[in-house]
Amino acid sequence: MRVAEILAAGEAMERALALLEGGDVVAIPTETVYGLAADATNGVGVARIFEVKGRPRFNPLIAHVADLAMAERIALFDPVSKGLAQTFWPGPLTLVLPQWPGNGIHPLVTAGLDTIALRMPKGFGGQLIARLGRPLAAPSANSSGRISATTAEAVAADFGPKIKLVVDGGATSVGLESTIVKIEGGKLRLLRPGGIAAEEIEAAAGMKLWRGAAGIEAPGMLASHYAPGAAVRVNAANVAKGEALLAFGPRRAEGWQGAAALRNLSETGDLREAASNLFAHMQDLDRSGAKTIAVEPIPSDGLGEAINDRLWRAAAPRDKIDRAP
Repeated sequence: MRVAEILAAGEAMERALALLEGGDVVAIPTETVYGLAADATNGVGVARIFEVKGRPRFNPLIAHVADLAMAERIALFDPVSKGLAQTFWPGPLTLVLPQWPGNGIHPLVTAGLDTIALRMPKGFGGQLIARLGRPLAAPSANSSGRISATTAEAVAADFGPKIKLVVDGGATSVGLESTIVKIEGGKLRLLRPGGIAAEEIEAAAGMKLWRGAAGIEAPGMLASHYAPGAAVRVNAANVAKGEALLAFGPRRAEGWQGAAALRNLSETGDLREAASNLFAHMQDLDRSGAKTIAVEPIPSDGLGEAINDRLWRAAAPRDKIDRAP
């Protein structure tokens, strides 16, 4: 199968800019996962994201910015959100904020909401946005609902000839999507756990981070998401013969010797290492041919909250709407 051109980050800037200016998409590395990027002000380019991913159009996208000044031209920042941006940007934090009227962002990006999700990425992504001079809409670079890509090769294997360029920045360092938060009614709410632990956000904001959301308020909130082809069984205390095993820590689930394949997120039980390995290990186990992936229990503290969020969504019943174009 013909695949997209893969260029190293140090060689890809001009080619990426030309494609974005022409209303096309580019797969780019960020510190979280690889993103499928288009100019957020260009309706043709944004529509290409939905076309390539097979993403439902009611699912909003994150707009990525080069700096806080660009972000403040797009959305209204309250004092807490601005403090969080100054603390964690560039980095794996997304803020959901009220939009300024006439900000130039195409309506497809926000899926009709009066709010917008903003993030400032590190590395090549931030450099590309600065050169373009406009924000980039960029969900994860994978078919909708499937496992997020943490390498350029994984992106190319998924999309094949659907896209023209994958920028290779090596394996992503965080390995999980960004944490998404929103200030509403004086409360700070967690819409999606991610690459920054809730405890870190609470410490920086000086206030409690509340859980729970009504409907789809931000990207990554569909019930079935991040799913491999195989079924996923979480909190597994035992492994049935023929199942693949996604392990964690030094102690194994009963019957692990009969697993069709085994990957350990972190042999020492390190949650940061587990987060960085999650999607790559799930892809490896999915390729093993096993019909089910059993997952050993993972603590829910710190980054464990985000890891478990992704695993529960991967294990959820596969929603047909999640695959809709």
